[in-house]
Parts: sequence; C-alpha cells; structure tokens
Amino acid sequence: MTAAAPSDADLLDGLRRAGLADVDGSGLARALYSSDGSLYRVLPRAVVRPRHPDEIEAALAVCRELGVPLTARGAGTSIAGNAVGPGVVVDTSRHLSRVRAIDPEAGTAVVDPGVVQAALQAAARPHGLRFGPDPSTHNRCTVGGMIGNNACGSRALGYGRTSDNVVGLDVVTGGGERLSVGAEMATSAPGVLGELRRLVGDNLGPIRTELGRFGRQVSGYSLEHLLPERGADVAKALVGSEGTLALVLGATVRLVADAPYRGLVVLGYPSMADAADATPALLRHRPTACEGLDQRIVQRLRDVPAAVVPDLPRGDGWLIVELTGDTVAEVVAKADGVLADAGALDSLVVTDPAETAAIWRIREDGAGLAARTSDGRPAHAGWEDAAVPVEHLGTYLRGFEALLDQHGLQGVPYGHFGDGCVHVRIDFPLGRGEDRGRAAYRAFVTDAAALVARFGGSVSGEHGDGRARSELLSAMYSPGVLGLFERVKGLFDPDDVLNPGVLVRPARVEDDIRVAAAPRRPTSDRPVLALAYRHDGGDFSAAVHRCTGVGKCRADLQAAGGVMCPSWPATREEKDTTRGRARVLQEMLAPGGPVRDWRSPEVHAALDLCLSCKGCSRDCPTGVDMAAYKAEVLHQSYRRRLRPRSHYTLGRLPRWADLAARAPRLVNAVMTSRLGGRLARWGAGVDQRRSLPAFAPRTFRQSWAARPVSGEGRPVALWVDSFTDHFAPEVAAATAAVLEDAGYRVQVPPAEACCGLTWITTGQLDAARRTLDRTVALLAPLADAGVPIVGVEPSCTAVLRGEALELVPGPDAARVAAGTRTLAELLRETPGWTPPSLAGVEVVAQPHCHHAAVLGWAPDERLLRDAGATVRRLGGCCGLAGNWGVERGHHEVSVAIAGQQLLPAVAAAGPDAVVLADGFSCRTQLDQLAGRRALHLAELLAARRPAPGR
Repeated sequence: MTAAAPSDADLLDGLRRAGLADVDGSGLARALYSSDGSLYRVLPRAVVRPRHPDEIEAALAVCRELGVPLTARGAGTSIAGNAVGPGVVVDTSRHLSRVRAIDPEAGTAVVDPGVVQAALQAAARPHGLRFGPDPSTHNRCTVGGMIGNNACGSRALGYGRTSDNVVGLDVVTGGGERLSVGAEMATSAPGVLGELRRLVGDNLGPIRTELGRFGRQVSGYSLEHLLPERGADVAKALVGSEGTLALVLGATVRLVADAPYRGLVVLGYPSMADAADATPALLRHRPTACEGLDQRIVQRLRDVPAAVVPDLPRGDGWLIVELTGDTVAEVVAKADGVLADAGALDSLVVTDPAETAAIWRIREDGAGLAARTSDGRPAHAGWEDAAVPVEHLGTYLRGFEALLDQHGLQGVPYGHFGDGCVHVRIDFPLGRGEDRGRAAYRAFVTDAAALVARFGGSVSGEHGDGRARSELLSAMYSPGVLGLFERVKGLFDPDDVLNPGVLVRPARVEDDIRVAAAPRRPTSDRPVLALAYRHDGGDFSAAVHRCTGVGKCRADLQAAGGVMCPSWPATREEKDTTRGRARVLQEMLAPGGPVRDWRSPEVHAALDLCLSCKGCSRDCPTGVDMAAYKAEVLHQSYRRRLRPRSHYTLGRLPRWADLAARAPRLVNAVMTSRLGGRLARWGAGVDQRRSLPAFAPRTFRQSWAARPVSGEGRPVALWVDSFTDHFAPEVAAATAAVLEDAGYRVQVPPAEACCGLTWITTGQLDAARRTLDRTVALLAPLADAGVPIVGVEPSCTAVLRGEALELVPGPDAARVAAGTRTLAELLRETPGWTPPSLAGVEVVAQPHCHHAAVLGWAPDERLLRDAGATVRRLGGCCGLAGNWGVERGHHEVSVAIAGQQLLPAVAAAGPDAVVLADGFSCRTQLDQLAGRRALHLAELLAARRPAPGR
C-alpha cells in the first residue's frame, strides 16, 4: 500500500524542524521557481535556500523520509528544464556563494556550489589565473549549475569543459551517503562507489564504444570517465548528471593561466553553413574560441532602441575567432595565419579590449536575441544545443535548415562552431491549435534527434538533457546503455528522489511546456488592455512570455553601462529581478497556479520594487518591458477602485504643481515647516526621511512669456515638462540659450502639452491617454512642419518616443515620436555647430535610465568627448526613479541602489569634476544623499559658451 503524500504543511514543518532557516512555501516563491531558462513550467511545493552545506543534506533527508522529489538549482539559467521540479527546489545561489580558497601554486580553487562563475574569475584574476569554461551566462550562472550540466561555453575549445576542470567534489548521494570524490576510485571502495566500480567493470565494452566519442557528447551519464584508462574519476563522471545522482556541497576546480592579451578575427561568409565548412581548417591555429554568428541575430540587436552595434565584415554568417598571446604582436601574427586559411568574404582583426567586449556581448546575448524571428514571432528553446563532430558541421547545418523548412519552421543558428555545437531558437507553434502546438514540437525534435544521430552527434552539447531531451536519448544510445544509465541511477538514488523525470525514466518532451499551458482565450474574452503591445499582437500574455528565463537581469551589468535591474543587486531576491517579475505575471495567466489575477498579492509583491526604469527594455535581450507591464497591472488593479494615496498626489503631480505655482513661496514655507512637512509627506505617501523639493518662485513659462519674441533662426520647439517648469526653470533657460546660440529660434509649446508620465507610472492609463491625446494634437503640427521637438527632461522626452505610441492610436503619435530629439541629438545634427571647449573637464555622468534605455545616451557621450571632456559614464540607476524612491517602503532600497554606482563615483570624483545628470530625479537624489549639485548638459554647455563679441 502506497503511503499518502505529505501535506504541504507537513513538508514545510519537516524542513524547518530539520534546522533549515530559509524555507518558503508561499505562492510567490512557488511562482518564482516554477520555471528556469527552458520551455518548462513545474510548480514546486517549497523552496529552500540553504545557508550551509549541511542544510542541503538535511533537506535531502526530509525529502527521502517523506518521498518528496528534490531539485537542485543555481541561477536557474538552465535551457533544458533540469532546474525545475514538483517537490522541493534547493536554491544554492542565495547563501552558498563564496570562493572558499584559492591555491595559486596548485592552480585550484575551492568553491561553494552557488558561487557565480564571474565571481570565481574575479577572485582568480589577481593571481593571473582563470576558470576555463565560461558559458554566455558567465556573469550569473553558478559553478554548481555548470557542474550539473557539464557547461562549456565559448572558450571550452581552449580550456575544456567543466568536467575537464573539476578536481574533486564533496557530494551527498540520493541515498544519503556523503562522499568526497576525485580521480582514481579505490579498488576496495565501500558502499555506492564499490558497487559502481563493479558495474563499470561489467560494462567496459559499451562504455568504450558508445560514450565519450567526441568532446561535446555530454548527453546521458559520462561514464567514460570511470574507465581505468581514463583514471576512474568519479568527480568527472558526476559532472553533467544534472542533479539526478548526487547533490554538490562543494567543489575543487582547476584554474589555468590567463593569457595577457586577446584578440578577435571576425570572418564574414555567405551563409552559416559556409562558415561551418571553414571552421576545421582554422583549428590548427589553436584558437581559444571559434564562434558562429548569424546576421539575423545582429539585425535583431540593431532593431533595439538605443543599442550600439559594432561594425562587422560583409557576410550573412560570421566566425568570431579568439586568439591569445603574450603580446599584441603575437596575437596579430596568429591572426594573419587564420586569415590565410579562412577563405572569407571579408574580415576584421580586433585587438582593442573595448571593441572585443562589444563583439562578445552580441554573441553572449544570442539566446535572447534569437528569441524572436525576423518577422517578430516568438522563438523558443527546446532543440537548443545539439552537437556533431566539427568536420560534419557544415553538412549537418544544411540538413538542419532543410528539416526546418520541411516542418514549416524558422530558426536562427549560432554557437560554438569550433566544437561543432549549434544553438538555435525555433518558432514552434506553441500556444496555437487544439493541442497548443505540442504535437508539432514533438515531431520536430524527434526528427532533429534522428538527424543528429546520423552524424554521430549528441542531442545536447553543453546544457544537459533535462526535460527537453532526456526522452530523445534513445536516438543516440542502445537499449543496453540506456539500461546502464538506469542501474547507475539506482545505485546513487535508489528512491528516485533527485530530479525525477530527467535522464532516466524521462518525462515526455511535450509535457509541462509553459507557453502551451497558458490558456487560449478568444479576443472577445480578453481583458481590455490599456497599452497596445504593438510588438506582441496586442496580447499581454505574449508580452510577458517574452521572458525566456536567460536571467541576464541577475547579472551585474552596471560596469558596462547597463541599467537592468537596479533592485536585484540591492536585495538579491529573485522576486526583484525582471525574470522573477515576468514569472509571476506568467503564473497569473497560467491555469491551476497560486497567482489568481491582477490584484493577487504575489503580483504586487513582485512589482513593488520595480522602479519602472525601463532598463530591461534595452538590456534584456528578449525585449521585456517591465515598466509597461507594471503600469498595466496597476491600471487593471485599481481602475474604478480606491488607489494608494501616492497615486492621487505624486501620480498627479503636474496638476498640484500648477496650483502651487500660484503661491510657491507660501507652499514652500508650509512644506519646510516641521508640522507642515510631516503632514505633506504623510498625505502624499512620501517617506518621512525624504526632503520635498522646493517649487521655483517663478516658473520657466512665466519667465519666457515676458521675453521679447525673436524672429530669427530656424524654428525649434522647446518642450518643457512639468518638473523642469516648476522645479528647475534654470535648466530650461539654459537649454533655450544653447539652442539660440546654435542658430535656432525657440518656441515653447503650451503647458497643456504634458507627457502624462506620473499617470503612466502609477497605472492611471485612461488619464494618461487623455493627456497624451492632447499633447500629440498640439505637437503633431510642429512635427509635420519639420520643426524639431526638443525635450529637456529625459523621462518625459522618452514618453513621446515610447509610451505615446502605446497609448495614442493613429499616425500622429508616430510623427511626433520621429520628430522628437534630445538636446545632444539635435546639436550633433545641426550643420556648422561646434561645442564649446571642455578640454580639461572631468565629467562624471549619470544618464537617466529612460535616456539610456529609450533615447540612447551615445550622442551625449560623443558630444562631450568631441568637446574635449574626460567622461566617466555610470551604469545603473540613481535609485529615485520619479515618485518610486520617495514613496513609503522604498527608501532603504532607493538608497542602496544609489550606493551601487552613483554615490561612490561622486565621492571619488575630484572637487572640480562636473557631475552631469539630465534627469530631475537623478539631480534630486544627488542633492539629498550626497549634497552635490549636478548639472544638466544644457547648463554645462551654456556655462562654457564664449562671451559675446569673442
């Protein structure tokens, strides 16, 4: 008689009684961990985040006792679906994330399973060492996850796979046996190791003939490492077992000497198959990487607003070949050899580190960029990283393209061509048809597995088999080897507690597909959405399912000028990542889960610390726009309902500012008084630790109306927003002066031309639409007349280029968007204009998030550098983000975000350095937290104008 499954309460109680401190069975946690970077959705019952390796053992003991499955998880970037499970998910990335020791002489490091690969690299770098394998997710994936999947990455060609770089493992088997394993399994090993040795000895023939045939054969269990001639290395054999045999408690990994100089040879070919044909001849030059890149991926990046794309050689397919050396001259000499053997249409040799990093970023974002086809349809993982021996790669790619055509599908291939490994995202018809596309998906991957097998390849080349490919192992292996895998599983995990459904007794490939599970609703039954979702067919579900889980939002992007996602480094909570929020919204739309509707507490908890910075709209390679989704959620949640106080005050600030402008000194006196200030902050929903910005004694428009009208120069519309008009009129005055100095005749549209930003960020989208309707009607005649519209405040200017197109139907909004410029954009387009000299000026620049993400800050940076300034561009966010940072409940996180980049940079800047911040929020945050006044670009340029007559 089968014992009854324990209740969720009994499971949580058992975990806590076992001494685990961080146990979460909430609906929010279950939603956050219901998916990884794969197609699959499996709701867990509980999430455990161990603080010590012993807690992993304790969690396993509870799961074994209660018969509950356990799945280990690192950063959750798995594309195969091997980091989701129906029982307990153990997330090692939250607390077990340390590099314990580095031994430079031995060339080893001892690490926790949850340490991020990039953190290990940073710890090894001062010793001139590195950990060899580096997947494209290296800035967020964990070493434990790499061990689980036998991750490889671009530089496995030069440094080997994870299995080639593991020296020893501290593990606990599914049967509860704790082991420290490495090379040379003892002849008289007791317990599971003794049984394993005997099992290998009885099956030497099939292990030698079917396993380990080429480098990227990572599918199944890598039992070839247990052969006596290969050192009988249990640690290496456990690498790639996907958490189905044992749980990693700690690891000793090999470090290698890092070359002092690197360079790239970028080679252009007529097609990806031609690039693949050329690859084998290049390997004799011993590159550390040889990557394939399709022009369709690069075009996707060019379509991203504000993206900067480096120039590439002619061609529709490229090879990116990395070479190393002790000097730049050595790298260049090696590059000459590669060029001689390449047979390319065109080529480019790059040795500048910044330029090589820009090219690598395109390749690293491949999984996200390939998630849309050329015509905008979503493309999915699933058939993701098959590999064949490199000498067959070109022929395989042609066969694969023919297979796609046969099935009526599109896919964009790229990947590790030097290793014969091909990544691809495919537009499977998931979510369509009676069976939601499941049969079409199954048919294709079955045929694709047969194609790979014909070339002696592997259905997985680095991500593991997981739920996506475990069922396909029968295309690769004989029944005898599959039976051997089952017997190994039985030795290590006799009760099938660890990651069931993966590798052995696999789940069907079409089961639990997340997009297929989303309910199909007729258009008439969908909620009336406020935003158009122009790029997602008007479908909110399609929009939130843009997130494929690659997890770039968990990486530190700020050093490279990225913005996404500022709340994650401040809290280190999955709910505060773009991915976490998207997962909760996806669960809101999925059947049978813990998240019910727009007003669910899980939804609002996940979105609470979203700053609406729009950083993800540029930095997320799949184009997630969480600011838009948050606005929609707030709109749907509070439409025709009582709202939070801050929505009526901060969310309608332009109206209150217009009233305050009638008696600004009186209003300021009340707000700066002790009692009046406290009451004002309470009424507005503002944190009591915040200062309230003072209203200007005279608005810009009041001053401008008193000026004599100038009739000379080319016309330009200076669009002055409410923030600038009421709080910083000097910035608008400086902008007008710079424009007039550049030969323009400035006209100022009426105050009714408001962007509605505060209504948008608080989800008052009906009011925002009415406001923008009026604004577009006022500005469209100017755009039609060819008069450029120049915004002063970046966040408001970004609305005209972004949200206005989502809220205002018709062509007028598009024409206004096309006619809207930033100051730097217009000045750089102005014939004959040259900037005043900024030679010797040190500029520390904090681009407003919306400026960086929607408008693009590159023109500003080029203008400053052309003028002779030394520019340090900061990444990240100031942490204020309009009303968000002043609202109650956000202060601590707001300050923490400011402390990531902005405050340290300003503190380190010299006293004569110019702190540049065009955003009113950024300047306010600096004033309140650092006591430093920042300048708008217009103020800097106006102050440097030559005196009249000179």
